[in-house]
Amino acid sequence: MAFPAEKARHTFADVLEWDESERAEIIDGQVFMMAPPSRVHQEISGELFRQLANFLDGKKCRVYAAPFAVRLFERDGDAPENVDTMVEPDISIVCDSSKLDKHGCKGAPDMVIEILSPSTRRHDRLVKLGLYQRAGVREYWIVEPDTQSVQVFTLDGGLLRLCEDYGREEIARVNVLDGCFIDLDKVFPT
Repeated sequence: MAFPAEKARHTFADVLEWDESERAEIIDGQVFMMAPPSRVHQEISGELFRQLANFLDGKKCRVYAAPFAVRLFERDGDAPENVDTMVEPDISIVCDSSKLDKHGCKGAPDMVIEILSPSTRRHDRLVKLGLYQRAGVREYWIVEPDTQSVQVFTLDGGLLRLCEDYGREEIARVNVLDGCFIDLDKVFPT
């Protein structure tokens, strides 16, 4: 189903009616189309997911890969037509099972990872950083395939602040998961 051009404001109710092959996010009612990810993007996402899922096996937190609907500001009792922001982070970690429903996550995940692409670089660094901060995401990773680096932001006093900047050959600590470390040498394909 195509997106109705005449509609000024979209909600999660609209998203539920769209064809599942259409990938889009809505932010404050505005639609942002999502291009299919590149092969390198998928390799990076797959390895990050694998390492996180292996660590979380048997633990209460869960890891989800896109497409996974995250309604950052939805509260219990909100109807889909009242939810005007829904994003699909590349990877989400949710430790509070009460936030999970059949559509994805309502409220802020504990951790979000976005893998940059030429078309999303600015959006992920500015718009989504602001959204995740406002929603209370505790940890946000920005993964840069071109420089093979990871910037880690943690929530401190209501602000997501840069706390680490890792390179390809380093081991990155996941701050929201005690004892979890990601081997970046395996994340970035050679």
